[in-house]
Amino acid sequence: MVTVPAAADAPPARHPLDPDPAPSTKARAVFALGLVGFLSGAFVGGVIPATVALLLARQAARDAYAAKGYLTGSAWIRRGRRLAWAGIVLALATLVVATIAGLLHLASSPSGPDFAPGTD
Repeated sequence: MVTVPAAADAPPARHPLDPDPAPSTKARAVFALGLVGFLSGAFVGGVIPATVALLLARQAARDAYAAKGYLTGSAWIRRGRRLAWAGIVLALATLVVATIAGLLHLASSPSGPDFAPGTD
C-alpha cells in the first residue's frame, strides 16, 4: 500500500458545521467614517466622524476577535483607524495654525487710545 502525502499548500480541512467567513459591516463603516474624518479634518468638522470611527473600530475589533476568525475586515478597521487619527491630527493642526494667526493679528494691532501728535 502506497500513501500519498498531503499537499503542503492545501488549506486545512474545515468542520462541516463551521460557519463561512463573513465580512464585517462595521469594518466598512469604520473605513468610511475615517475617510470622511480625514477629508474634512482640515475644516475641524472632521473630528466628529473620526471620533465615531475610533469608537466603532473598538467595537468592530472586539466583534472580530469574538468571532474567532469567521468575521473578516481587520484591514478595513486598520485603515479606518489610521484615517481617523490623521483627520484628528489635521483638525488639531488647523486649530494651532488659526490660534497662531489670531495671536499674530492681535499683536500687530495697536492697543490703547491713539492720541494726536504733540499731545502730552
